[in-house]
Amino acid sequence: MNSLPVIDISPLYTDDENAWPAVAEQIDRACRKWGFFYIKGHPICALRIDSLLDHAQRFFAQPAAEKLKIDITQTRHHRGYGAIATEQLDPDKPSDLKETFDMGLHLSADHPDVLAEKPLRGPNRHPAQAGWEALMQQHYLDMQALAQTLLRAMTIALDIERDFFDSRFVEPVSVLRMIHYPPRHTASSNEQQGAGAHTDYGCITLLYQDSAGGLQVKSVNGEWIDAPPIEGTFVVNLGDMMARWSNDRYRSTPHRVISPLGVDRYSMPFFAEPHPDTRIECLPGCQDAQHPAKYPATTCAEFLLSRFADTYAYRREQEAV
Repeated sequence: MNSLPVIDISPLYTDDENAWPAVAEQIDRACRKWGFFYIKGHPICALRIDSLLDHAQRFFAQPAAEKLKIDITQTRHHRGYGAIATEQLDPDKPSDLKETFDMGLHLSADHPDVLAEKPLRGPNRHPAQAGWEALMQQHYLDMQALAQTLLRAMTIALDIERDFFDSRFVEPVSVLRMIHYPPRHTASSNEQQGAGAHTDYGCITLLYQDSAGGLQVKSVNGEWIDAPPIEGTFVVNLGDMMARWSNDRYRSTPHRVISPLGVDRYSMPFFAEPHPDTRIECLPGCQDAQHPAKYPATTCAEFLLSRFADTYAYRREQEAV
């Protein structure tokens, strides 16, 4: 009862369409009860993960001055390196004990959205590390495809068109992130956590975590339970945007990272988010006379930007200019 389900999604990669409903039912059950689950049977190979980890470890081991050449606080579209304590996910705790690298869909300087200076739209900013950019770009595309496969399965339980999410994920604002959590003894105080308690902002998150552990999920009973690493899996969780779409039928569950003792932790979340102009409003099958829509309609960009302002001091400063 107090462990997250592990779902084998390999039937979603066969030609047997009749195998989809059974997987969709397991996903639906996990989304209703937990908002969190593991997936196995996905197409991301162990060799890819090993290569990503090697690159991440070498990047974060560089001097701060080198990493800050792509300082995320110096951009308006949230790409690049975030130093330790750049984020504060839990407003009641000190800023987080982690450093990050963020990338999204690369849009060149002459793309209409970039020329119009739309938020969260622009080119990626990569470190000058041999092989990094090509690897990250390919992994971004593969993780986007995996996320959309899961979303396609969710449409069965949500009773919406099979291409509902696909049509809304054209030129998405999805983010691939690399995270380094230093050991707990480097914290500024006993109160500083690797990642403070929070819910994710967007649609769904797919997380690779290394063997260090530290991820905890809040159960419906209010208890913090461990979500330990399971080899060959991703942890999947829902964000606030999916909760709004589903009228809270699907849970956006608080979680946190307690920095491990004596070791560094590396993780790689992929935040799957739709096109920024996508309208986020209650799905038809998730409301009725007894269950009216709880949330006003918004757009993906509006909602994400409101959440970013809560988390990043530099975003608040930019908005004030």
